[in-house]
Amino acid sequence: MVSNSPSRREVLKLSGAAALFSAFPAGLPAMARQAGISHGLSVFGDLKYGPDFKHFDYVVPDAPKGGRFSFRAPSWGFNQNIQTYNTFNTFILKGDAPPRMELCFDSLMVRALDEPDAMYGLVAETVEVSEDGNTYTFNLRPEARFHDGSKLTAEDVAFSLMLLKEEGHPQISQTIRELAGADAIDTHRLEVRFSGNQTRQLPLFVAGLPIFSKRYYTAFSFDQSTLTPPLSSGPFKVGDHAVGRFVEYDRVKDYWAQDLPVVIGHYHFDVLRIEFFRDYQVSFEAFKKGNITFQEEFSSKIWATEYNFPAVEGGRVVQEIFPDNRPSGAQGWFFNTRRDKFADPRVREAIGYAFDFEWSNQSLFYGLYERTASFFENSDMKAEGLPSEAELALLEPFRGQVPDSVFGEPWVPPVSDGSGFDRSLLRKAAQMLKEAGYKRDGAALIGPDGQQLTIEFLNNSAAFERIVMPFITNLERLGIAATFRLVDPAQYQARLNEFDFDVAGRRYALSATLGDSIRQFWGSRAASTPGSYNLSGISDSAVDALIEKALAAETRDDMVIAARSLDRVLRSGKYWVPQWSKGTHTIAMWDMFGYPDKPPHYAFPVETTWWLDQEKAKKIGQAG
Repeated sequence: MVSNSPSRREVLKLSGAAALFSAFPAGLPAMARQAGISHGLSVFGDLKYGPDFKHFDYVVPDAPKGGRFSFRAPSWGFNQNIQTYNTFNTFILKGDAPPRMELCFDSLMVRALDEPDAMYGLVAETVEVSEDGNTYTFNLRPEARFHDGSKLTAEDVAFSLMLLKEEGHPQISQTIRELAGADAIDTHRLEVRFSGNQTRQLPLFVAGLPIFSKRYYTAFSFDQSTLTPPLSSGPFKVGDHAVGRFVEYDRVKDYWAQDLPVVIGHYHFDVLRIEFFRDYQVSFEAFKKGNITFQEEFSSKIWATEYNFPAVEGGRVVQEIFPDNRPSGAQGWFFNTRRDKFADPRVREAIGYAFDFEWSNQSLFYGLYERTASFFENSDMKAEGLPSEAELALLEPFRGQVPDSVFGEPWVPPVSDGSGFDRSLLRKAAQMLKEAGYKRDGAALIGPDGQQLTIEFLNNSAAFERIVMPFITNLERLGIAATFRLVDPAQYQARLNEFDFDVAGRRYALSATLGDSIRQFWGSRAASTPGSYNLSGISDSAVDALIEKALAAETRDDMVIAARSLDRVLRSGKYWVPQWSKGTHTIAMWDMFGYPDKPPHYAFPVETTWWLDQEKAKKIGQAG
């Protein structure tokens, strides 16, 4: 199944750690206990790599450089679109940008992908944290520079952070509201101040934000769409491109940071080429011809039945399965509860009873998926069984405000008989709708407003139609007039940004350490913020409070307990019809690549850590 995955890149042992931590009272927040100077940051104070580390363990430092990597982007974020693009500005709401534009930009620090949340210095060599945890002073590397040779200074970073707070994409600007200010102390020393109300995750999020040239964006407007490639400083820059067809990112061969520990073993391909297709089957045909050389396969039908073409049979194309240890998050059809017809959770739950996952999994997905039940699927943050004492301690203040079911077993989607037409589930759905004030008038289900209940499933991929249509057939049996609406990519994104839809499918990938972005998924403020990921319009004081508990957790265990409690409340709201997930990456590729023995635990960084194996490429006629 094609996955709509805004798997956002949340680009987001201290030297002398024992002595440093003992200098501060145990009761202080973790970030305050990290006060002092360090080469890295983490939410709960743990760093795997010391100040003299040579490279991350999951890379191959001497892998060869060169070659091209051609693919259809499997993930994207901000205003990016995998079907087309009309701007190279990916950090604002306006327009549709190509995926991976973020690779053109440096940041103060970068993630270590074999740790839950640790970050190490890129532009910033070290960071100093004040005792109260509210001021971060970054010491910048003097060799940092933009692609035109101009120096990257603290003034550029300060300018960038405040620009993103004022004009950046809502996923950024709303997340960094507690960023109080950023100032250049001198050319290579930056002070970043927080309000005191920030989460311990926020400084790491800020450290991973893109850095812009102040000179460039003083001359050119930041808040406008543009097809002029921007001045940047990262390992890649925009190369050849044709709107709606492809974009190439060229490796910067004199990249200023190429010998830094956080960069060694990365960025091997000379060219990353992203191909754009409106139709998934057309993109598969391009892969079969070798125009695309790497494909993360999201179509279970294609994976199970169509990898039988000559290149596969001859061994030139191979299929591989890699583990995906990340929380798979929430994938489903999300109800727009801003619309009155979806305000009643009984109506939302009843609609969900018409989706027969068991039949779909066997008949359409070839048994490759498991049903998603949790907003934190594939992680220890998923709520299971009765609430623990620690969970109850967080939930009890909301008794009477949240459904009583929150204090029992967490809600799970119904299991059908696998027939595709489970009469018992449809009878239960009809009873729920009756209790919500609906009644049948012939073939139509009439609501309290005197109108037939209608649902439009909004999508930008025709591949979803074969899954949605059986769902629609069952809804029609309930008297609901349901339709599948296919729109072009720009219209689809615009309608999501403005919450102009009934039901929309989406997947939200989460990091192992919850960050401020979860406010944008489920927080009340985000419910009315155009462009936010709170598609359902969740606005619930209990949800807001539990989000804050998770973000303020003193330890990872406390965060997990808060997340499980939050999961129980979210699931009780019936805000979505859960879809499916799998804990693997299903990969098809022309057999021409080298890659590390195993991917890091918390990511699958193919474009940045794999390389072209010239010997293998020669064998299959793909050397170049």
